[in-house]
Amino acid sequence: MRSDVEYSPLGDGLGMREYWLYVWLRRAAVMAAHVTGLGLTLTISLLSRPGTSLFSWHPVCMSFYCLCMTEGVLLFSAEVSPFCCRSLRFKVRLHWLCQSLVLITAATGLGFMVASKNVSERPHLATWHSLLGISTLAATVLQALCGICVIFPKLPCLSSSLSRLKLYHATCGLVVYLLATLTVISAMFTDWFQATVKGVAWWAFLLLPLFPALVVMNQIINASLPPKKITS
Repeated sequence: MRSDVEYSPLGDGLGMREYWLYVWLRRAAVMAAHVTGLGLTLTISLLSRPGTSLFSWHPVCMSFYCLCMTEGVLLFSAEVSPFCCRSLRFKVRLHWLCQSLVLITAATGLGFMVASKNVSERPHLATWHSLLGISTLAATVLQALCGICVIFPKLPCLSSSLSRLKLYHATCGLVVYLLATLTVISAMFTDWFQATVKGVAWWAFLLLPLFPALVVMNQIINASLPPKKITS
């Protein structure tokens, strides 16, 4: 019996109208994630007044760390990406550039934080933010090593297939981004941030990191898991 419902070319069980609505919503979400990530980075950089102290460079570096990590994932987006027409090889190289900047900004931000605490003679790893931060940086290094395994799957020390290595890489990336989001949120509860941002603006900053995180995590999950047909 012929069905009255039009199905999308993807065969996912959505009608054409629902399919295009879904596509436009995804495009809007990815674009908003770009804008939110960039806006949050620039705002934190202005609030920290870089150059006024050793500590002032720490929020700047870590905000760029989050921005580079976000853009390194979203450049693979099929919805909104300035590199959607470029080859996968080009995107992978650009992804590696973004992730290299992630490691550089993370190491630089950590260095400024350590130097600042040494000058002020304050204890290291004394807060939840610092513990989450060091855990995130350790996971970032492991993620980079996992990425090297994907690029060079025929290394003698590797026994897994390329598809499995890619799954591990995506899973590690999901964990790293989740840890990074939790670290950013915990930074909102530090003495410096609460003294700098107050009232309604503080609540806005608390919620802003969640949006790009949801978009990035959704993209990683959709790219890593095989598509499934939705049946009613």
